Amino acid sequence: MTFIKQEKIHPVVAQVTRRISERSQPLRDAYLARLEQMRGRGPRRASLSCANQAHANAAAESRSKIWLNQAQRPNIGIVTAYNDMLSAHQPYATYPDQIKQAALRHGGTAQVAGGVPAMCDGVTQGRPGMELSLFSRDVIAQATAIALSHDAFDAALCLGICDKIVPGLLIGALAFGHLPAIFVPAGPMGSGLSNKDKAAVRERYAQGRASKEELLQSESAAYHSAGTCTFYGTANSNQMLLEAMGLHLPGASFAHPNTALRTALTDCAVERVLQLTEHGGDYTPIGHVVNEKAIVNALVSLLATGGSTNHTMHWVAVARAAGIVIDWQDFDELSAVIPLLTRVYPNGSADVNAFEDAGGPTFVIRELLAGGLMHGDVKTVFGGAGLNGHTARPALQDGRVQWQALPPQSTDTSVVRNVSEPFAPTGGLRLLQGNLGRAIIKASAVPEDAWVIRAPARVFDSQEALVDGYQAGQLNMDFVAVVIYQGPQANGMPELHQFTPVLGSLMSAGYKVALVTDGRMSGASGKVPAALHVSPEAAQDGPLARVRDGDLIELNIHTGELAALVPAAEWAARTPHPMRAESAHGYGRDLFVAQRRVVSTPEHGASTLFVD
Repeated sequence: MTFIKQEKIHPVVAQVTRRISERSQPLRDAYLARLEQMRGRGPRRASLSCANQAHANAAAESRSKIWLNQAQRPNIGIVTAYNDMLSAHQPYATYPDQIKQAALRHGGTAQVAGGVPAMCDGVTQGRPGMELSLFSRDVIAQATAIALSHDAFDAALCLGICDKIVPGLLIGALAFGHLPAIFVPAGPMGSGLSNKDKAAVRERYAQGRASKEELLQSESAAYHSAGTCTFYGTANSNQMLLEAMGLHLPGASFAHPNTALRTALTDCAVERVLQLTEHGGDYTPIGHVVNEKAIVNALVSLLATGGSTNHTMHWVAVARAAGIVIDWQDFDELSAVIPLLTRVYPNGSADVNAFEDAGGPTFVIRELLAGGLMHGDVKTVFGGAGLNGHTARPALQDGRVQWQALPPQSTDTSVVRNVSEPFAPTGGLRLLQGNLGRAIIKASAVPEDAWVIRAPARVFDSQEALVDGYQAGQLNMDFVAVVIYQGPQANGMPELHQFTPVLGSLMSAGYKVALVTDGRMSGASGKVPAALHVSPEAAQDGPLARVRDGDLIELNIHTGELAALVPAAEWAARTPHPMRAESAHGYGRDLFVAQRRVVSTPEHGASTLFVD
């Protein structure tokens, strides 16, 4: 293993970390005290009654049952998000049997503790089911807790990749912070039709210049096999953040499904998590891995790679699950000093396979450590080298995984660059604020000539209303689309991709356009300047509901300003647009009314779990 000579930690990174630690101390101390109380001595099964054990062991195969009944060997709880509709999760079908066999070879046992739901935002885009998407994260966290609540496990392996699934699994695992846990990915699909070409067909379809058959053919050529979608959205950003936090084996993110390397990495995860148990000799509970420095490392990696805007909500909730409090100011201050090291779609034209080929997450982590921009002195699931252990790439040698040093330079500097020559001196996400509230924008995906937009507002209360206006020829102009009542309390905060091709088409036609909304667009937000997650949301009497058609709106990434240029007295005298009667029935929405009532703001994680 080659160790990185780390420069002194950057003063802003140190300052933000220190502030987070001070802010979090009461909650973090209480969390760690609970973790210590839950910690056992010896295998967890030994504390169960005979009746408890008999129930838990009844269906095990003979060899496993013998060891389970003896309660002297560590037992792994598998929490799986398998279903065969999500291409990213379909490979997990065979993982439980593989993990059980590997556990036996390494002196332990494994059982599927439970399954968690895993919906696909790509399927529910523009559909009523999308209103359940954000809330599914907290359901997954609760389902993970239920799976592990049997108290029959000494460690956990979490099988999940996509948008809400990884944050939900992580929040649930942190509720059992005394257990070691490793996340086991399945890898991306091979490259198909490029993301740029796919987006071009979508724009032509929005313009009426491509048929539905052509669109379906294009989408099917892009999404064509098992594995994660290949653009750098929330799912693949999840993988980057997990690597930066030391919760994967190094370099595990982007090995393809159903390959020898992927199979070997999964076996290694089983062997390693057994070593991390209390009786494995290297006890490393997840609650100790996820500390303030690990959270900052995750944020830094997100900013350096231009990752998903969703994580300005998800990682706030993840941090809170470990007793750590972060906010958008932390993201913004870090982003001002974190260089942009990658260009991966929609923050460029390359896909994640090209990213991995050029160096991938291990290259990014190595460069950030070398630049003093990440904390190397953290615990990881890989062991004593701290985050240094995550700067080498896995490869198969004689059937076993060996980790090898990367070359000093990226193999494709149009995709990944060294910290000394970044694509931009600042990171991918920025905070915008003003009299319209606080919002997040993915600056790295926006062309610099669109960093300042000053144009009249056009106000819409749904995606459909905007699309209808476009199809009626009413939007051939410079304008800022203000889409209101799309926040968590209003309708569950669905992703607003239905009009992405519309705005992209107008931008390509030469119009200056932007989006301001209390909704979200996720990791696929691209070239259109989009101020997202505006808080407080319109449904909470937020100022966005006071915007009128024709108001001059300024969105300025350089200065961080988001404002309606309306005289203060006139602004104060306005009443909000009425919220149209939204159906909360059908497609399971009836079951989530309570969540809408209690969900916190996006800056507080858009959470229904931590509402104190």
